[in-house]
Amino acid sequence: MTVAEHIGIVGCSAEGAALCYRTICVEGARLLGGHAHPEVSMHTHSLGDYVRCLDRDDWPGVGELMLASARKLAAIGAEFLICPDNTIHQALPFIAARSPLPWLHIAEVVAAHTVERGFHRLGLVGTRWLVDSEVYPEKLTAHGLTFVRPTTTEREELNRIIMDELVRGIFRPEAVAFHQQVIGRMKDQGCDAVILGCTELPLIVNDSNSPLPTLDSTRLLARAALRRAVSAPA
Repeated sequence: MTVAEHIGIVGCSAEGAALCYRTICVEGARLLGGHAHPEVSMHTHSLGDYVRCLDRDDWPGVGELMLASARKLAAIGAEFLICPDNTIHQALPFIAARSPLPWLHIAEVVAAHTVERGFHRLGLVGTRWLVDSEVYPEKLTAHGLTFVRPTTTEREELNRIIMDELVRGIFRPEAVAFHQQVIGRMKDQGCDAVILGCTELPLIVNDSNSPLPTLDSTRLLARAALRRAVSAPA
């Protein structure tokens, strides 16, 4: 029997966290056989607590929420942490040194996968906080990759769709069409793939309806967690 590490999920928004959890369980069974998957625990504060911090650009406050989740997960036996929320990774530097457990960084996972697939210039879509930040640029640049961000107008509409619709489980054709429009412009600017930098985006955008190949940050993080958990020494 394979011994796997206990994965701790620091959740933020429900739809993205649920997709990440489901991916670990479903693909874990394919990897380990039968109905098997690594032990998984999740803790999430109210999304409203995070949004209040985001609205006032209180990144240390976001970090403290993440740290509180990390400590609770460590207390029940988790051995490493993932956060299926791209945006709040901006707060990770504030608390990484105090974290009781190591983290897999979602942007590092995506950047490494991008190199493996041979892409070079990436579009980046997500919340306005995410696309305004250095969460992805820092990791992409370190891997020799270039990127294109949405325009200011596009960022506002992308953010509205994510925060008013997707995190609430509302999926509209108009939201798909807008993302296709933005990604199409990025293709015209020379991008050869697009990062779905919001963990809800794979619920409406994928390789079948995107003008560019998609880098699904949610599932890529889940698969990286699986690989780490299963490769742990017995």
